[in-house]
Amino acid sequence: MTRRDFIRKWLVYALGLLPVWLLDAYILPRYPLYGASPMLLPLAAAAVAVLEGAYSGTGFGLGVGLLWELAYPGGFGGLVFFLALAGMAMGAVSQYALSQSFPGCFICSAGVVGLLELLRVARGLLTNAAPLSALLEAAAPEFLWSLAWTPLVWLLFRYIYNRVGGTKLA
Repeated sequence: MTRRDFIRKWLVYALGLLPVWLLDAYILPRYPLYGASPMLLPLAAAAVAVLEGAYSGTGFGLGVGLLWELAYPGGFGGLVFFLALAGMAMGAVSQYALSQSFPGCFICSAGVVGLLELLRVARGLLTNAAPLSALLEAAAPEFLWSLAWTPLVWLLFRYIYNRVGGTKLA
C-alpha cells in the first residue's frame, strides 16, 4: 500500500466516523429510549479494530477517544487511553481468537460498552452519586440500546473496509 493509499484509507475512515458522531452527539440524545442515549463512538472503534487489527485499532481508538473527549464536556482524558487500549485488545482478539465478522464485532462491542458502563457505575458508587440500583437502572438500558446500533455501525465500516481497507469479507 502506497503512502497515498494509506492516507486515503484513513481519511475515508475518518469521514465514515462523521455520521456516527453526528448521530451520537446531536440526533439520538434528542430521542432517548427509557431515558438512555446510545454510545456509538465505542462501536465505531470496535468495528474498525475488528476489521483492521490491533495496530490500526489502537490508532483509530486513540482518535475516537480524542474526538469523544474534545466533543463532550466534562472529560478527564481517560477515554483517549481507554479506547486506544480497547482498540488494541479488540483488534488482537479478532485477529487471533474471533473472526473478523459481525459476531466478532458484536462480542467486542459488548465488551467495550459493558466495561465502560461498569466504570461509570463504579465512579458513581465511589462518588456517592446514587445507589447501586439507580446506577444499574441507567446503565442497563444504555448498554442494550448501544448494542442495538452495532449492525448499522458494522455495516458502515465494513463497507468502507471493502472499498479502501483490504480484502473483501463474506
